[in-house]
Amino acid sequence: MRIAALDDEPCQLELIRHTMEDIGHECHGFTEGKVLLRDLRHQSYDLLILDWSLPDVQGPRVVRWIREDLNSRIPILFVTNRREEQDMVEGLAAGADDFMVKPIRVRELEARVRALLRRSYSALHGTDLNFGDYQFSAATHTLRIKGQAVELSHREYDLAFLLFQNIGRLLSREHLREAVWGEINERASRTLDTHISRLRGKLELVPSNGFLLSAVYGLGYRLECTSGDPTDPFNPAQGPSAGGTSK
Repeated sequence: MRIAALDDEPCQLELIRHTMEDIGHECHGFTEGKVLLRDLRHQSYDLLILDWSLPDVQGPRVVRWIREDLNSRIPILFVTNRREEQDMVEGLAAGADDFMVKPIRVRELEARVRALLRRSYSALHGTDLNFGDYQFSAATHTLRIKGQAVELSHREYDLAFLLFQNIGRLLSREHLREAVWGEINERASRTLDTHISRLRGKLELVPSNGFLLSAVYGLGYRLECTSGDPTDPFNPAQGPSAGGTSK
């Protein structure tokens, strides 16, 4: 997962970053709230870890901006020196999902992050995931459309799976390149565009099939559901249905 952490104390930020990387996540650090807010206008993350008291902006204001201006439901964890009950109430009321008091205890931070990600993305970790006519099998790394196997390279499968896991959500180019290729250089950028073009054709991502893959100029890509019958239980508008055992 791709995580952003905001803390004006470099040593605390470095501890958070190393802790997240140790449990398999990419973590991008910020020491100024306004820099994070600017970044969130064109970048996408799977979870945010925020300090409360910053020189330029207060944590609850950041949360409210994310919820109200960006209209984002990204999970947010406060990690802060604030310890009064009223602080916790205010933080959660602003839209945060969890609240942890410093000093940072590494195992607790790991547990809280895992729990938040599990709650937020639990439907996306089965061995088989169905999105309308599109069926992904994580065990065999294969995709079937209406029961027919589609020949995909390893990268193409990973990219398609990531897009379907985030239906309706704008994913930045950097997010996609980092998640699928593990790098964000120019070569990966050109490769991303090529893979997107191939997926549009191979997966027939057109409105008549229920999905449309669109480029958002200067930002990234968004896979959208275009089905018009939300009452159909097999309709992709209902989101993913998971089979098998959750991880």
